[in-house]
Amino acid sequence: MQLQPIASTPFNRTSAEITDVEAGALARTTVNLFNAWKLTEAQACTLLGGLSARTWARWKEGNVGRVDRDLKMRMAHLMGIHKGVRHLFKDPSRGYEWIKAPNTAFGGKSALDVMLQGELSDLAVMREWLDAERSAW
Repeated sequence: MQLQPIASTPFNRTSAEITDVEAGALARTTVNLFNAWKLTEAQACTLLGGLSARTWARWKEGNVGRVDRDLKMRMAHLMGIHKGVRHLFKDPSRGYEWIKAPNTAFGGKSALDVMLQGELSDLAVMREWLDAERSAW
């Protein structure tokens, strides 16, 4: 049997980079989400990858400034987490409470506890878990 050449498929970027305008909108939405989740300043800064308290205060005033790639990805994951929670709980207040409630799926920790471990991957894991839960697979 002779091996046949395989035609390679060129890379095709399917998702565009988050623009600065979109990042500004994500930041404003993140402020609103964290208010709904009733997070402390320290929790908000940790979820945003160690954002300084001063920068977080400026965000809350509506002055976002430059947002780096890591922070854009963190906010995108947080919006995905919010979307997943909203799909699981039609009553928003139940979803906001669920974020802080102990959960056997997380070894007795809350979803917030898992996310507060501080790594970008912790947000990604939570988003994937919620996507799997609402997809039932």
